[in-house]
Amino acid sequence: MIEFTGLNLTAPDGCIVGVIENGSSALSSAAVAEPNLILRHTLATLGSVEKSREVGRLLRLRRAGATIVIVSHDEILLESCADEIWWIENGVLEARGDPSEVLERYRRHVSQILRATGAGTSGDESLPPLSPGMRKGDGRAVLEAVKLSSLVFTSGEPATVTVRVRFVTPVADPVIGILIRTRVGLNVYGTNTELEGLKMGPVEAGDVLRVTYRFQCDLCPGHYTVTAASHDPDGVWHDWMEDAVAFAVTDSRYTAGVANLKAKVEFTRQ
Repeated sequence: MIEFTGLNLTAPDGCIVGVIENGSSALSSAAVAEPNLILRHTLATLGSVEKSREVGRLLRLRRAGATIVIVSHDEILLESCADEIWWIENGVLEARGDPSEVLERYRRHVSQILRATGAGTSGDESLPPLSPGMRKGDGRAVLEAVKLSSLVFTSGEPATVTVRVRFVTPVADPVIGILIRTRVGLNVYGTNTELEGLKMGPVEAGDVLRVTYRFQCDLCPGHYTVTAASHDPDGVWHDWMEDAVAFAVTDSRYTAGVANLKAKVEFTRQ
């Protein structure tokens, strides 16, 4: 058993308690007798194999009657081994109970904060400055804006990406496209006006084209980027902006991978 006097909480014998703590710390430095443990982000630096081994060791200690408190924001870790979760926000206990229920409530809280602080508006003045990782092309056109309907999406909600292109010289048959990637560079989805059957040319010097892509943002929670380009049908770039703008996707529960397929699960007992 471990007592935290500052919160008037007690972690019971033979239990793994996962703690998500934000803001000012309210976990007092309790005296911990062996074999009890308080781990503060200790497992965060470990690889998958080492972390699995350590979790196995913690489970063995729990079976032997030890009380273990894991302070971490690794929700997958906490969900896999904790008997209960404490969510502490600015020194106040917000929730305590079953891991799946508390973590779902916590994720909704995070999603609301992200949307409140990160969502854009419909005006161009709300856009963050474009900061592509790489830019290339022959200069016949300039990408002036790559705009998202929000910088934080809830998985499954409608989303739009708008690309505005100004042409410097005449172009017979311009193609404008987008590519969505994960933060580690995995291609998620890409399309362009040619693939979608839109013929926009010819255009003259000074013409501006505004192309809007609409889709359901059925992505798993995570961070993504949008790359945009204007080019000829044979692939010669006018202007290419690598990772022009970033956005995030949130959800009320954890889902692994990239595509949120929203499976319906059922079972029968044989």
